[in-house]
Amino acid sequence: MTNYEDSRLEEKLGVRFKNRALLERALTHSSAVPELRAGKDEVPPIENNERLEFLGDAVLDLLASEYLLETFPDWAEGQLSKSRARLVNARALERAARRVGLGEHLRLGRGEEKTGGRDKPALLADGFEAVVAAVYLDTGLEATAKLLRRMLFDQTIEERGESIADSDRKSALQEFLQQNARPPAEYRLVEERGPDHRKIFHVEVWADGNCLGSGEGSTKKEAEQQAARTALLQLEAAGKKD
Repeated sequence: MTNYEDSRLEEKLGVRFKNRALLERALTHSSAVPELRAGKDEVPPIENNERLEFLGDAVLDLLASEYLLETFPDWAEGQLSKSRARLVNARALERAARRVGLGEHLRLGRGEEKTGGRDKPALLADGFEAVVAAVYLDTGLEATAKLLRRMLFDQTIEERGESIADSDRKSALQEFLQQNARPPAEYRLVEERGPDHRKIFHVEVWADGNCLGSGEGSTKKEAEQQAARTALLQLEAAGKKD
């Protein structure tokens, strides 16, 4: 990678590396190493980005957890865990990598290059993890948190909207019922209407012989989430009255 290319990626990331060797390693796929080493006796030897991927995964989990705790202070542990998994899954990481054009900066072997490696979702997601680790090692946790908030977390929340904010109301309801020594929720399909390509499902959620809430959606799962959301709102309102 040339210094010009280094600078282009740094500009997209909003980070200026003190140690650019970290960035180069983060962008080096294992397929490129044999070719980069050929005829050279570099000290230290050229490394691929797999160890940085490992570290980046841990950094992402930590900072995603912190972000969700700050952004959604009322969420229970189960809801936070499910949302974190969605916030940093491979698809979200791939999208973040595409936003900065990471594929064009990867160092790939000829074989991987010929098979479209620069556009492979897995390589992009792994590369983004490695870059996160490189940023963390070079600039620290606070700068990495700012980068992820801008490039990944805020973007993912905005793109997925209610699918993150209401990511797992069923688990949250289940936790609420368990904490209050009540039996688990049961979801009942009450109505199914509309043509096959535009179905609307109406679902009720019951517990201890009582209907706690209902919801509608274009799938049964979506209707169940909406029913759980309604139930939680009603239970929380009743708790405040008590």
